[in-house]
Amino acid sequence: MNKIIHIILALLLPPIAVFLKSGVGKDLLINIVLCLFFYVPGILHAVWLITKD
Repeated sequence: MNKIIHIILALLLPPIAVFLKSGVGKDLLINIVLCLFFYVPGILHAVWLITKD
């Protein structure tokens, strides 16, 4: 997928973007927990994962 589409998806639905980027694993679990506590850290984590390549 295009990186811009991933970033937009990370802003709207961070766990979905992390799932598409890295699949089911520790990154997805971390992102879900971050989104449950506060939404903004989940967004930051998702954007970081997408742009770190």
